[in-house]
Amino acid sequence: MTDVAVVGYAQAPNVRETRGTTNGVEMLVPIFQQVLADTGLSKQDIGFWCSGSSDYLAGRAFSFIAAVDAIGAWPPINESHVEMDAAWALYEAWVKIRTGEVDTALVYGFGKSSAGNLRRTLALQLDPYTVAPLWPDSVGIAGLQARLGLESGRWSERDMAAVASRSRAAAADNANAQLKGDVDVDELLSRPYLADPLRAHDCAPITDGAAVVVLAAGDRAREIRERPAWITGMEHRIESASLGARDLVRSPSTASAARAAGADGVELAELHAPFTHQEIVLREAIGLDDDVVVNPSGGALCGNPMFAAGLARIGEAATRVMDGRAGRVLAHATSGPALQQNLVCVMDGRK
Repeated sequence: MTDVAVVGYAQAPNVRETRGTTNGVEMLVPIFQQVLADTGLSKQDIGFWCSGSSDYLAGRAFSFIAAVDAIGAWPPINESHVEMDAAWALYEAWVKIRTGEVDTALVYGFGKSSAGNLRRTLALQLDPYTVAPLWPDSVGIAGLQARLGLESGRWSERDMAAVASRSRAAAADNANAQLKGDVDVDELLSRPYLADPLRAHDCAPITDGAAVVVLAAGDRAREIRERPAWITGMEHRIESASLGARDLVRSPSTASAARAAGADGVELAELHAPFTHQEIVLREAIGLDDDVVVNPSGGALCGNPMFAAGLARIGEAATRVMDGRAGRVLAHATSGPALQQNLVCVMDGRK
C-alpha cells in the first residue's frame, strides 16, 4: 500500500453568519486558491476531489453538486461526496490513494449552520421511529450526557469550565477562531445555564465555515512539501444510534479506533469535541495523559463549522507537523449525536 501524507491545509474564517449561499461556493473559492498556491499545484494536478456536507443543513437537494462550481466546469474531474463531516471524505480519499488509483486528492467540507435552526435540524439524524418525532435538540441531548457524567462523578462543572477556558486561551493565536481570549473559570461558572447543566461556554458556537486538505502519495508528497504529515494510521468506528443502548459517558468506538490507528506516543491531539464534557470523554477513551497538548487551535468550542470541523482537526494537527512544531500527532472527528461515530487519524513527520 502507498504511503499517504497531508501536504496542504486551509480554513475559511469561522463566523457566526455569512451572507453567502448554502452551497458553500463563496467560502470554498478563496481557500481552494490558498491551498493550491501553498502547495504549488493546479486544479489539473488533483487526481481526486472529495467533499463532506449535508443537504439537510443546506436546505436543498444535491447542494454538494452546486459546490462543485467552486472547482469549475472544465476540465472534468474525478469527484465523490459523503453526507457527513469531511473527515470521512478524507478517509475515502486516503483509501483511493492507498489503492494506487490516484496520487493526489483534495478534500473539502463546508456548512452554513446559520441557515435555519441548527439544533432542530440535527434532530433529523436521530432514530426516525422513537426519538426524532420528539424533536430533541442537539444541546438537550448533550445535556443528558453531561448530567450522566456529573451524577456518576466522572467530571464536575468546574472540570467542564476549565476545558472552555483553556480552549479560548489557546485560540488566541488562531486567526480563524470564532471565540478566543482568556476567561476565568470562576467567571464562567457564574454565568446562567443554557440547558442545565450546560452553560453557553460548554457548547460549540453556531458557525459558518469551510476547510480543505490536500493529500499526496509517497514521492509526490515529498515533491510538494519538505516535511509532509505522514498518515501512519486511520480508523473509524460507530456505535448504536439508540441513545439508550449505549453508555453515554464512555466512548468505546473512539477507544477502538485509537487502538487500530496506533495512537500511542502522540504529543499533540486535536479533538472534535463540540461540548466541554465530550473532550473529557475523548481524552479518557484515547488514553491521553497530561503531557499531551490538546486542541492548541482552540478546537470546536472556538468555532464549529458543521461538516468541516472534523476535517479541520486533521488539518490543524497536520499543520503542526508540517511546520516542525510537532513530531507525532493525533486528530479526531465525530459525527452523530453524543459521540456516536468517531474517526482517529495519527500522523508524524518521519523522513
